[in-house]
Amino acid sequence: MIAVFNALIPVIAIILLGMLLRRTPLFTDESWLGFENLCYFVLFPALLIKTLATAKIASTELLLFSAMVLFAIFGMSLLLLLFQPLMRRWLGIGGASFTSLFQGATRWHGFIALSIVGLLFGDEGVAYMAIIMAVIIPPLNVINVSVLARFTDGDSGLRDVLRKLLKNPFIIACGIGATLNLSGLGLPPQIFSLFDILGGGALGLGLLTVGAGLHFSLVLDHRLLVSFGAAIRLLGMPLLMFTGAWLFGIEGVPRTVAVIAAAVPTASTSYILARQMGGDAPLMANLITVQVVAAALTLPVMIWLAGF
Repeated sequence: MIAVFNALIPVIAIILLGMLLRRTPLFTDESWLGFENLCYFVLFPALLIKTLATAKIASTELLLFSAMVLFAIFGMSLLLLLFQPLMRRWLGIGGASFTSLFQGATRWHGFIALSIVGLLFGDEGVAYMAIIMAVIIPPLNVINVSVLARFTDGDSGLRDVLRKLLKNPFIIACGIGATLNLSGLGLPPQIFSLFDILGGGALGLGLLTVGAGLHFSLVLDHRLLVSFGAAIRLLGMPLLMFTGAWLFGIEGVPRTVAVIAAAVPTASTSYILARQMGGDAPLMANLITVQVVAAALTLPVMIWLAGF
């Protein structure tokens, strides 16, 4: 369990650093907006292209593993969409807030997951995690961008959603990376190094922008929403992954790796995507922070359960 805490503590520290930097005169509001745009349009797309273009997806025995992961992702997405009218009517959750809850439940912090499985299971765990990333990054981005396009603009029709999808840098990056992978072209060493350097800056700067967008008063003002969002991500998603593992007969290290992917906090890119597409960015930032803190307690439990 030390590996879990070692992976989470630096993430929390960087978010807190961003929160402190925002309250100093070192950077203006325009500077933070520039940092967000840099992450959204350059750094994270470079990271996605590098990850997908070089992911190793082979062997038909991995089809069941992939099916288990997709079952959890699509299952959570479907459940949230089905209950959205009830959440709006009974809980007063508007479109922008729903998109943040949706992102918080379905997206995942792949780099926290990678660091944990690398420490716990070495190359075998990293290989399974790379497969998970390659399998779910494209559909997750398509689903979340579609939800944001639809629920942050009540007049958005199918054509508007498709237009936003085609212009989204995350979707473009996923398409490029998948094409390079499936075509066998991959990335030349020089281009890989370029994208590796750019992508290496994505996580740190993304977490700083999350911290800069924190408003702890909103955690108290929306404590029910934040608690609900943390519960469906940190408890509901692992439950769906356990169900998928049972349905598809996945056990051992692959099951534990998949459960870790389901039980880590939501992606830091969720905040940037919410800011760019009109979602509830303050709620998203607080969901990320609360999930990171709460995951220090829930992740060890999920890893222990997955070990049976």
